[in-house]
Amino acid sequence: MDFFTAPDGTRLAYRRTGSTGTGSTGIPLLCLPGGPADSAYLGDLGGLFAHRALLVPDLRGTGRSALPADPASYRCDRLVDDVEALRAHLGLDRIDLLGHSAGANLAVQYAARHPHRVRRLALVTPGTRAVGIDITAGDRLALARRRTAEPWFPAAYAALEAINEGTGADWAAVAPFRYGRWDEAARIHEVVSRPANPEAVAGFAADGAFTPGETRAALARLAAPVLLLAGAYDLNTPPEAAAAFAALFPSAGLVVQPGAGHYPWLDDPDLFASTLLGFLDAPSH
Repeated sequence: MDFFTAPDGTRLAYRRTGSTGTGSTGIPLLCLPGGPADSAYLGDLGGLFAHRALLVPDLRGTGRSALPADPASYRCDRLVDDVEALRAHLGLDRIDLLGHSAGANLAVQYAARHPHRVRRLALVTPGTRAVGIDITAGDRLALARRRTAEPWFPAAYAALEAINEGTGADWAAVAPFRYGRWDEAARIHEVVSRPANPEAVAGFAADGAFTPGETRAALARLAAPVLLLAGAYDLNTPPEAAAAFAALFPSAGLVVQPGAGHYPWLDDPDLFASTLLGFLDAPSH
């Protein structure tokens, strides 16, 4: 792990992995995790590190990063300053930026505030709160019913219905819906990906964290190419919601990875990596 200092003095960690060649651009890929959780759950992003240099920070209060003195600094909009501090620490004029899940909310707020620093933006099974796209319980239940043939479906679907009705909170029971295959690797990953700091999770989306109207207006002017990668089975951001997200940008592509859940690099690593590389290394127009 390497470390840098945030503007408020908090000591933050990040790791460098991957090829020093960084594709044809020479620009590393900065990967923002969701959760907020220890960024270790991103792994090697389906082998992407073999082709690109990856810079993966632990958001404040997670992984190896320190707890901040001010808990209000967990708020998503305030984390933008941490991302910019890392870019400056690395001495990079521009970055390729990837945000996964809740990390996509941070990525788009960074792009809205610092558009000239973003060369390309990839949003993987993205959270949508920063842009005000609502996903209904009905949307999620309808997508979940596509998996009735799975042996775990009856118990997982019952738990999902109870959560949506407000009569249950067994999030562990619905975990199989987050993966294209509920195998041993997925079970291990599900444990690794759990957020360990509830204060950071609550603070991330605290009042004032998101201003969807302002963010949408800024994204409508973003010159950088954008890719949204959705999982065909992802209940967090169903493909239809990802398509609505993509429509907010002047230049955005949408790829729906077949058979994938919320972590598409686990479900088909080769397809995930080739999709991202095709986008990141595409010639500029």
